Amino acid sequence: VTLIIVGLYLIYEAIGRFFAPQPIEGWTVVVVAGIALIVDVVTALLTYTMSKNSMNIKAAFLHNVSDALASVGVIIAGTLILLYGWYWTDTVLTLMIAGYVLWQGFSMLPKTIHLLMEGAPEGVSITDIINVMEQVDDVVSVHHVHVWEIAEHSTALEAHVVIKKASLPEIERVKTDLKRVLHEQFKVSHSTLEMELDGSVCIDTRQADSHRSEA
Repeated sequence: VTLIIVGLYLIYEAIGRFFAPQPIEGWTVVVVAGIALIVDVVTALLTYTMSKNSMNIKAAFLHNVSDALASVGVIIAGTLILLYGWYWTDTVLTLMIAGYVLWQGFSMLPKTIHLLMEGAPEGVSITDIINVMEQVDDVVSVHHVHVWEIAEHSTALEAHVVIKKASLPEIERVKTDLKRVLHEQFKVSHSTLEMELDGSVCIDTRQADSHRSEA
């Protein structure tokens, strides 16, 4: 969202300068932009590797890249202004940079919305999760499974688990095994498991049947 705001602001500034040109000191622009370019390139190189695995770092990396491109554009515009007096190049290059920033911002928007809406992680199959959970010792069946992303690289799960054993130590052992398997195979960092005894009726099922009978 920040990238989109920056892109729109650049367009606003470019249009304003087109209709109301302002005097530009060519050498000052080139020197300041050159220093900014060095800083932006170094920062972008530092964040490039981490940006592959983190949407937040990727946004920071793209912000650095857009700043670097802006600096390059300013250097080019400043040089052309010094040599030929082409003040319009400042507006054109600003619009080009704004287009790049907006493209990057909109390309990241679907993933950001998906995360904010706590959608299911990409590539995660509920069927696969149930199959793996039911392979744990003493697990009879699994139902009412819900999976969502609570943060970047942080997946949550809740499920009802029907088990054979009834003693508290055995229930805790099964729960520990399930949490370990979920973390190892599906990167689930937070799981809420409701344990049910084989042969008992799930309370959610009873409530649903009660509502249907009343209707």
